[in-house]
Amino acid sequence: MTTRLLLVGGTDFAGRAVAETARDRGWEVTVFHRGEHPPPPGVTVLNGDRTAEGGLAALAAGEWDAAVDTWSGAPVAVRDVARLLAGRVGRYAYVSSRSVYAWPAPAGLDEDGPLADGDPDAEATDFAAGKRGAERAVLREFGAHRTLLVRPGLILGPRENAGRLPWWLRRIARGGPVLAPGPRDNPLQYVDARDLAAWIVDALTAGLHGPYNTVGPAGGTTMGELLDTCVRCVGSDAQLLWTAPETIADAGIAAWTDLPIWAPPGSELHGAVHGGDVTKALATGLRCRPVTETVADTWAHLRSLPGAGDPPESGLSPEREARALDLRPPEPSA
Repeated sequence: MTTRLLLVGGTDFAGRAVAETARDRGWEVTVFHRGEHPPPPGVTVLNGDRTAEGGLAALAAGEWDAAVDTWSGAPVAVRDVARLLAGRVGRYAYVSSRSVYAWPAPAGLDEDGPLADGDPDAEATDFAAGKRGAERAVLREFGAHRTLLVRPGLILGPRENAGRLPWWLRRIARGGPVLAPGPRDNPLQYVDARDLAAWIVDALTAGLHGPYNTVGPAGGTTMGELLDTCVRCVGSDAQLLWTAPETIADAGIAAWTDLPIWAPPGSELHGAVHGGDVTKALATGLRCRPVTETVADTWAHLRSLPGAGDPPESGLSPEREARALDLRPPEPSA
């Protein structure tokens, strides 16, 4: 019997990977979205805007074995969809975030950690409260045993729309001296969107429920391995100049925003974004491809787009990068 999946939104990045993975496994996939991005080939399309009055009309009829929802806005939008579908969908997977844990989330925190506040009926809120409120909304409508709470952290891979790995690839493509935030062996934690999608489809098949931190293992790669791989894939003359976290801080450069993906080792930020306990997800089948594949495929996708080599639109500006490089201690003489 063919499994029927409803994807609510998310046809651009991680949600699209879910739709493609399920479709490729022979599932019957229906996508409900606003039409801002082309849906994957081979799926049924329902158009609507969950934030507009009457925007859920296309979901008024139909039954599915499972639904996957990637919404990142006001919890009320998830509440309304879950309430409408509760009697016609078997299981509901909500793609939440590790941001739902109370800040600061210490390194090694598992799914039992303290959570942020989140109102399931809120019409506006910040990201963490929004994701937690949406989790509570699905739990209220579907119950604990029909709800899968997917809590990824850093998601990378082709079609990434947050501009983190693409920022580094475009910066390295520009060539020249590159401010590389050290140390080289600084451990990172991320998940490729395609590996996340495969786990979600497997989890729905297995009937899993409850919360799962769905990121690759902490230390699955390092900042050095990531940027070295970027240089090899791009093939530019970029020179990585490894710079101590103290020098970066003295230059007024912010981790994560000015320098995407990076967080100083030992900081609250590093523990929260690169130190999650993923024992539970790994034990239930989460498998992660090597960083070389993620970087190469992301660069190949970028190159297929117009303006692949254009300067990054966000992150550290060339002027600020040059000033920070001037603060680096001189290299020791041979």
